[in-house]
Amino acid sequence: MDENAPSIDDAAADRGNAWLARAGVRPTRQRAVLAALLVGDGRDRHVTAESLFAAARDSGESVSLATVYNTLRAFCDAGLLQEVTVDGTRSYFDTRIEDHPHFYWEDTQELTDAPAQELRFSRLPAPPEGTEVARVDVVIRLRRR
Repeated sequence: MDENAPSIDDAAADRGNAWLARAGVRPTRQRAVLAALLVGDGRDRHVTAESLFAAARDSGESVSLATVYNTLRAFCDAGLLQEVTVDGTRSYFDTRIEDHPHFYWEDTQELTDAPAQELRFSRLPAPPEGTEVARVDVVIRLRRR
């Protein structure tokens, strides 16, 4: 392992394992590593599978990209992450799971939280018969002038 690469300390590992336990997710080695990288410092994150894979590699952990994708999907299914699809080719995974809007920065391809208190809907269109609204995703695309 590169001595300058970030490592997962005991506090981050403990936070990650507690996060998995709250959702009843079995903490395999790979899940524990990825959980520690996602929530180990207590801050919310917006990651892509590729950026999480790179963070794992940079910390000296051996995890395949396919495992990262499968683990992110399992975390979403367990209610630990929210998937935010920006376009048909790019998904971000958000550790903050309550409904909230996002800014998508087109120049850097970064997703950040937008201030929810400033967002107002007067009403939504009625869903088609036999359906219900499951969630409303708000992604505000930004371009620098």
